[in-house]
Amino acid sequence: MQVEEARYLKRKVKFSSIDVHPTEKALVVNYELEATILGELGDPMLGERKECQKIIRVKSLNPSSDLTTLAKEIIDKCKLIHPSKLLEVEQLLFYLQSRKDTGPPSKASGKTQLQENPEVPTYDATEIDEVANINDVDDYMELLYEDVPEKIRGSALLLQLSRNPDNLEELFANETIIGALARVLREDWKKSTELATNIIYIFFCFSSFTQFHGVILHFKIGALCMNILEHELKKYDLWNDELQKKKKLAESEKDNVKVKEDYEKSVKKFSELVKKQEQLLRVAFYLLLNLSEDLAVEMKMKNKNVVKMLVKCLERDNFELLILVVSFLKKLSIFIENKKEMSKENVISKLTKLIPCDHEDLLNITLRLLLNLSFDSDLRSKIVKFGLLPKLVGLLNNENHKMIVLCILYHVSMDDKAKSMFTFTDCIPIAMKLLLESPEKTDIELLSLCINLASNKRNAQIICEGQGLKMLMKRAFKFRDPLLMKMVRNISQHDGPTKNLFVDYISDLAEAMLQADNDDFGVEALGILGNLTIPDLDYELIIREYELIPWIKRRLEPGSAEDDIVLDVIILVGTVCNDDACAKLLAESNIIHCLIELLNAKQEDDEMVCQIVYVFYQMIFHESTREVIIKDTQAPAYLIDLMHDKNAEIRKVCDNTLDIIAEFDPEWAKRIQLEKFRWHNSQWLDMIETRQMDEMADQYYGDEGYDPYLQDTDILDRPDLFYGDAYENGYIMDGHLTPEYIDENGMYDGQPYEGQPYDAHGQPYMPYGYDGIDIQDGYEPYARPESNMGFIDERYGGTVDQYGRPIQQEYGMYQNGHGDEEDEYDFGYGGYDPR
Repeated sequence: MQVEEARYLKRKVKFSSIDVHPTEKALVVNYELEATILGELGDPMLGERKECQKIIRVKSLNPSSDLTTLAKEIIDKCKLIHPSKLLEVEQLLFYLQSRKDTGPPSKASGKTQLQENPEVPTYDATEIDEVANINDVDDYMELLYEDVPEKIRGSALLLQLSRNPDNLEELFANETIIGALARVLREDWKKSTELATNIIYIFFCFSSFTQFHGVILHFKIGALCMNILEHELKKYDLWNDELQKKKKLAESEKDNVKVKEDYEKSVKKFSELVKKQEQLLRVAFYLLLNLSEDLAVEMKMKNKNVVKMLVKCLERDNFELLILVVSFLKKLSIFIENKKEMSKENVISKLTKLIPCDHEDLLNITLRLLLNLSFDSDLRSKIVKFGLLPKLVGLLNNENHKMIVLCILYHVSMDDKAKSMFTFTDCIPIAMKLLLESPEKTDIELLSLCINLASNKRNAQIICEGQGLKMLMKRAFKFRDPLLMKMVRNISQHDGPTKNLFVDYISDLAEAMLQADNDDFGVEALGILGNLTIPDLDYELIIREYELIPWIKRRLEPGSAEDDIVLDVIILVGTVCNDDACAKLLAESNIIHCLIELLNAKQEDDEMVCQIVYVFYQMIFHESTREVIIKDTQAPAYLIDLMHDKNAEIRKVCDNTLDIIAEFDPEWAKRIQLEKFRWHNSQWLDMIETRQMDEMADQYYGDEGYDPYLQDTDILDRPDLFYGDAYENGYIMDGHLTPEYIDENGMYDGQPYEGQPYDAHGQPYMPYGYDGIDIQDGYEPYARPESNMGFIDERYGGTVDQYGRPIQQEYGMYQNGHGDEEDEYDFGYGGYDPR
């Protein structure tokens, strides 16, 4: 068909059916559109038929609405529906009226399916009745060049197309549309919130697919969205401030009806504005979230304060926006820089209102964010400070969140200060119930929390209340669970009534320790026995019954076992040495020599050294073993060497042990006292020794060639610093002349020169040291001797130093050249007086 043959276009609309919208309060009108191109004679040349939909939203529908009147209004405004369909429209409206709204789900009591990511926005910024057609894209693009209402309409139609993923490729191929949308957004986003929301939503649809990110970044849509978000948040602050002022005014003037009505009207307007703004915030943040897959882009967002914006949005009440904001914060929180920024913005205090909340998905994603933040010690302390601990404990019974909450509580329990706070919650009873009712393979998160809690004395007492310890021991031996035994070991380390409860299990623990050679369960049993410092316990009976001495000696041999096991064995030895008979038994079995060998082998291991020294300390208390340690071993000598160890605990135990040794042995007392004196006065002794070495060096080497550092001398004693080349070429000698007696040709030669000063008698003024001496006779005031011990003054025959000053004799006077009388002279610069 030739184009010029086409003369007419015939358009025919045929009604098909009407139905309700599946999710919204709206009617969906299905109709068929038939377009036919007619020739010059009116005959059809080309035809096309397409099925279309029109959505009629009835948001004003409520339980008290008059359905008949509303149905007539719909038929009058929508020409697609024939008046004969009035009854059908009324029935559909009745169905919509009685249908329950799909609001947020209620709080679940059991396990439900949670969404990991926030839902994709389903909001159309404008209420239009048209259905977009991909073939009319050019018409929609032309609308973007019109006024703001037409731009809103055109962007809304393009948004309809963009929400269908099948259309994205075709839209993306049209570079003109993408450029026009970017231009309109950049120029007109302040003019209309609806327009900005539509266009950002279109780019969000593209951002859902990575292959379109390049074009979005090319048009700098992300940076533009950051600017829009910053502007919108400032607008919200202004709106809120204005509303608060009107609220205060209304409260102060309660009798003024006009002021009250104005405030109510402002509240309603504020709600509408916030609702529109939150839709814009949601699509903009979602767009940025998709773009942040690239870490370089995410870093740029961080530099533009995206964290601060997100934390500020936590104050909103829109749960859909909150899910998105918390999801974004969770993604950002894996980097320490972002975590510090969140801490600076007090993110924990703003999360408290979301824990707990009725929306399960929001609560779940908030707990995941809190888990990421809980890796930071400062943020963990804020979790306790802002009262989140009891709220988290209350969520342990919710299957949806139990594992995440256990992880958060485990992190909090790592801090010693926070452990005591668990006593004011129901955490310990709930954790014990979960632990004892769990199957054989207990959750590692639950066991880790219980292990940390048991390291606090008050928590351990609560755990042992009733049959708590008995049930734990029964379960531990039944499943041979080493982690459960570690929890029991932490309980056993506390002094008080809880330690006496372990007396009934000593035989079981000893058998577990001997049977399990090197496995973790046996090591924990060994550790529990080492913690049982009970005064009334008969350790000798235990050692003899289970023949522990050969077992201990084998374990103390260097290289026979891992260091952790050896350390626990040493702790056990120190514990049983509380008993006099046990200490004697161990001393007679040569255990002390084994410990000394181990001390030599492991002298770099502070903890092992400290425990070995503690064993010596325990044995010194008993008279039966005191003589063995002092007379038969070199333990005191090792203790003296360790007396000044860098580890404070080792020094403390050594000092206490040596004090006891000094009390019972005079010879060792003298050695210990001498060593303490040397250590206490080491600085003074080092200073004396250093001075003696310096004096010996001066006598041997002399002074020549060993100039002092500049900061240790008078700068006037360094003429080389201001004489320059004359000093370096040997023209002058140190300290003889001052700079004003050196002419530009070198040193002064004794002849009058132009400008030379004269004294009061008309004689040329002579430099210091030349007074009364005939310079022309070739007199040299100072002759350097062969020795390097000083200079000789030929006039007086005395010895002078390198600066021309006479060297003082022992009697404090200066000896003249004749040796038969004593005079005092002033030498040096500036009236130097040796007196």
